[in-house]
Amino acid sequence: AATERPAPAPRTPSPAMISGFNGNRRVPPPENEPVRSYAPGSPERAELKARIAKMQSERIDIAAVIGGREIRSGDLAQSVMPHNHRHVLADWHRTTAADVDKAIEASRAAQKEWAAWSWEDRASVFLKAAELLTTTWRATLNAATMLGQSKTAFQAEIDSACELIDFWRFNPHYAQQLYDEQPTSDHTMWNQLDYRGLEGFVYAVTPF
Repeated sequence: AATERPAPAPRTPSPAMISGFNGNRRVPPPENEPVRSYAPGSPERAELKARIAKMQSERIDIAAVIGGREIRSGDLAQSVMPHNHRHVLADWHRTTAADVDKAIEASRAAQKEWAAWSWEDRASVFLKAAELLTTTWRATLNAATMLGQSKTAFQAEIDSACELIDFWRFNPHYAQQLYDEQPTSDHTMWNQLDYRGLEGFVYAVTPF
């Protein structure tokens, strides 16, 4: 039978936290994330090997998350290693057309709250995620990529870790540059351009 369990609620910034700030915040200048070598004897190699050993010894349960709730349909499929189809990494719950409709409605509701945040608060979410992936979550992501997509350590490092870290750091910087582009004004009028977010939803299907 299908079950639902609440996921941890996201923290919503309080207007009082930013109301006293007078100034234009600037995000840190982004730089491409250095690619680690995973050379023999290196700390990152030892950490990655330990994480791979731990993760390949597990068989996890993957629920769908819709509107902050974990949905377990009970209709299971398996995620296996591409290089060893007998090794099951996870059981994931299939979803239905009704679940897709719920996800669309949840995304529309989330869009309204997200759009109400200041752009600095939205940018800070991406920058925090980049910092976590740079440090404590790097080995986990690379190990998952190696096990789930049969990539080498170097391929996982550049394709999943570094590329995603750069995405999360450079795009707030690009958003800052975009918001800086404003129309010309004179003493008779003050022209302002408000950059509105996407209205609607994007339906994306992961290949993995």
